[in-house]
Amino acid sequence: MATSKAKSPKVKSSAKPKAKTLPPREKVKVDDTWNLDSLFKNDQEWEAAFEKWKKLIPKFEKFRGTLADGPKQLAACLKFDEEFDRVGERLGTYAFLKSTEDQASSNYQRMKGRQNHAGSEASQAASFIRPEILAIPAKKMKEYMASKELAHYRLVLERIQRYKPHTLSDGEERLLAMQSEMSDASNRIFRQLNDADLKFGMVKDESGDEIELSHSSFSALLHSPNREVRKTAFHQYYDVFAAHQNTLAATLGGSVQRDVYYAKARGYTSARAAALFPDNVPMSVYDNLIEEVHRRLPALYRYFDLRQRKMKLKKIHQYDTYVPILSDLDQTRTWKQGVEAVMSSLTPLGDEYCSVLEKGLTTARWCDRYPNRGKQSGAFSCGSFDGAPYILMNYEPKVLDHVFTLAHEAGHSMHSYYSSKTQPFIYYDYVIFVAEVASTFNEQLLSRKLMDDAKTKEERAYLINRDIDAIRGTIIRQTMFAEFEKLIHESAEAGEPLTVDAFQKIYGDLLSLYFGPDFAIDDELKLECFRIPHFYRAFYVYKYATGLSAAIALSERVLNGGKQELNDYLSFLKGGCSKDPLDLLKDAGVDMTTPAPVAAALDRFESLVKELDELL
Repeated sequence: MATSKAKSPKVKSSAKPKAKTLPPREKVKVDDTWNLDSLFKNDQEWEAAFEKWKKLIPKFEKFRGTLADGPKQLAACLKFDEEFDRVGERLGTYAFLKSTEDQASSNYQRMKGRQNHAGSEASQAASFIRPEILAIPAKKMKEYMASKELAHYRLVLERIQRYKPHTLSDGEERLLAMQSEMSDASNRIFRQLNDADLKFGMVKDESGDEIELSHSSFSALLHSPNREVRKTAFHQYYDVFAAHQNTLAATLGGSVQRDVYYAKARGYTSARAAALFPDNVPMSVYDNLIEEVHRRLPALYRYFDLRQRKMKLKKIHQYDTYVPILSDLDQTRTWKQGVEAVMSSLTPLGDEYCSVLEKGLTTARWCDRYPNRGKQSGAFSCGSFDGAPYILMNYEPKVLDHVFTLAHEAGHSMHSYYSSKTQPFIYYDYVIFVAEVASTFNEQLLSRKLMDDAKTKEERAYLINRDIDAIRGTIIRQTMFAEFEKLIHESAEAGEPLTVDAFQKIYGDLLSLYFGPDFAIDDELKLECFRIPHFYRAFYVYKYATGLSAAIALSERVLNGGKQELNDYLSFLKGGCSKDPLDLLKDAGVDMTTPAPVAAALDRFESLVKELDELL
């Protein structure tokens, strides 16, 4: 009731409904938060471990100048480095997770900053390791790598050898290591501005209730069946970015210049080549993705035309592309119902997978569930070798996509669970290229399960619509992002200044290409290029597109196969980084060096668009 002093249930207040605002962190129910005890039980325990870890940094010095003395000495150095990194990962994970709970908390920002600073000092102290290893003559290194003492580190040493053309002298490596904190400034500034300082005001939802517009509620509002709600939220949201566009352009430009600088310093042909080098992924994989998506854009235009017709719109705008076409179907799911839906869909992955995950999402409290004031936007999984594979969510029960997001992040977490359980520390940390397979594989299973269980033609159409949008968002949209990253880095490498206008021109041209000639593109949409967090960690997003393409192929293989196909997939999850990502995928049953998986995924997109048109 509006007043706590009302004595009769018959009394009705004429006061306006209380506005819905995000709660502060301290008001969130404990059961709805993650339990970080697997890392540290409290901040004091972290502080003690941090001080002990920091004191180890000077001990790197005793190994300097000794790595060519024999395999035993080299193994001792690598072992010390491995054990140091293992503790550092645990410290860094805790500090990072605590900082995401409330981005405005100076205490945890300081904790994360201190850990980053100590990590930078450690990088400087250890910067001699790679140059000394690479200075060992090839014949002697071959003998070392055949020794019993270095058997555990053989793959590490082979990978280091790949970097020989891009590794500088001891002094130069030390200087680059000293820049690590400074080089991350653009990302930190963007995060603080985006997650803590930007305020978007209040808006009314379709029920007439005032809610706080935030990154998480923006997503929910774009799913509103009321077009005026979507339109208002869109313009109000981007008005805030317009007010800060010069700052954001300078921040993104600084991030691009950082990438270009490090690529040039290390002798790579481009920033993109430098980014693809660690995964040993050829540039052709990136280029094939863009070319294949360009070739299939007419199918996307047909989908937008279908949306416009079925939604009875004179013109279709970007804020019309998230709401389901059949928006009157109730797809609200509580957290408990969301977990149940995810677990039901994953039964093909076996008892161990499901029992471990279900416990993690419930009693073990791997997941921080709901939005709160200052909490980092979006969702992620953060696995570590010695801790639980934690999940950050900003779960909205009215957004079906958040159930899929939960399945997605659970895929990452179970990948971390299996790899840390199977591989030693130095080979457990799988790369993003394969991580996006494990996550979108889960989304595929959830989608197919919900479609199979659909009770009506309308419900099936609703789910097909969602699947189409998932492929559009994960393959086509992320490819547009990947092309944007490619173009802005090429522009910087050609000496072109990255101004507000330059960014918006490049992004605007891509919007026109990817949305087609009959789509109404609002001027504000060009500002989207400034708000995508992944752009501050460039050449990452293409892996979403390749990941889903591989996931579609592997999910069909598991669902239509038997024990061997399942074992192949679980072996892939257990592989960590024990092989290059393309080789791990080949072993699991898909070859990403060809455009075939992307083409097959877009074939599915076209067939789903056709079925949806027929159903509606």
